[in-house]
Amino acid sequence: MPADVLTVTRIDGAQPRISPSGKAIRTEIPDARQPGLYLIVQPNGKKSWAVRYRHAGRPKKLTLGPYPGLELKKARRLAGNAFTALAEGHDPAALKRANQEQERKAALEKKRGQRDLFENIAREFVERYAKPRAIKKGRPDAWKETARIIGLKAAPDDPDKLIEHRGEFIPHWRGRKVQEITKRDVVERIEKVADRAPIMANRSLAAIRKLFNWAVARDILSASPCAGISAPSPEQGRDRILSDDELRLVWAAADGEGWPFGPIVKLLILTGQREAEVAGIRCDEIDQASRVWNLAARRTKNNERHEVPLSDAAWEIIEAQPKIGSFRFSIDGKRPVTTFSRAKDKIDAAIAKALRPDDKPIPHWTFHDLRRTAVSGMARLGIALPVIEKVINHKSGSFRGVVGVYQRHSFADEKRAALDAWSRFVISLTERQ
Repeated sequence: MPADVLTVTRIDGAQPRISPSGKAIRTEIPDARQPGLYLIVQPNGKKSWAVRYRHAGRPKKLTLGPYPGLELKKARRLAGNAFTALAEGHDPAALKRANQEQERKAALEKKRGQRDLFENIAREFVERYAKPRAIKKGRPDAWKETARIIGLKAAPDDPDKLIEHRGEFIPHWRGRKVQEITKRDVVERIEKVADRAPIMANRSLAAIRKLFNWAVARDILSASPCAGISAPSPEQGRDRILSDDELRLVWAAADGEGWPFGPIVKLLILTGQREAEVAGIRCDEIDQASRVWNLAARRTKNNERHEVPLSDAAWEIIEAQPKIGSFRFSIDGKRPVTTFSRAKDKIDAAIAKALRPDDKPIPHWTFHDLRRTAVSGMARLGIALPVIEKVINHKSGSFRGVVGVYQRHSFADEKRAALDAWSRFVISLTERQ
């Protein structure tokens, strides 16, 4: 097609050529004002710009962009730039590809830089590590304390979304790349927390140490800035066990709480299992013939199958629960309930209401203390420690190391006897006036 001085009117009215068979075909219209510049008209009428030239003795094509996004005046300027580069010995198309690759790498680097900001790494740490680990350990709400210390919490209108909220680290390190945070930064931050709350400083160091160790494992960091930093304050390990009177109060409060957390708390007491294990009971885990609750390895903290013989009281509680989807304790049938903190607050309120005016408030306790209370209670009843460890699926004591490798007795009968005895004790305790 002969060259024509292109105008906006000419471009807007340009149509693809029609073949002898009557079919529209791709058409190139050269611009007489800027040699080498072509308006490309596709069979469907869409238009774009291209430059045709020769480099190193070979014909080449440089695509500039679509019309009208790229207007005529700018298309001519870009074509002129291309021929300037050609005169300097460069291939305009190769230069464009190199520039695009450079821009792509710059964008990727910027994205990586944003991803490596401390607040973004913290959010990813909570989602990918803290939440799943808390569920695996049977304490599905435990991640919230770690997140709170770091400076995150669940959004009020969307529990699955994390938002920034105070905390010991994000407000002070926001906008900094995690690779830029030094050991000195960590020490100074922990010291400031210790000046205000010594034990919280220990918790803060533990939380941030886990975050940085996770970042090292993910190759985000080459080394943790927490290495070699000791906890600033001495403290004793938790050994809270509920007394008989306290256990009776908790049971009565659970009775008044109703579904789903009332039955869950009762099963925590009767079975000694972990919160997530009890709350996540699936319908297919309960063997009705043998009255055994079968936990798959993926549902236990130590990744080993676990069988829990169900006492009469535990069996009655489970059988009384509705089947919602695959679960016994679920709101939508897709996943088990997990909001234990609100249930704990309500049970504490019920306990406080049940106390007489001259009674002292019961000391702070947690749902995990019910597991420790069950262990201690079975020991009081004369149950052997190896049996108790089998009941709670614990391997750090009698079955650790070589014993755990060669000891394969299931202890099924002994576990049932232990849980039956503990259940009878709990029920008799709750029936006392």
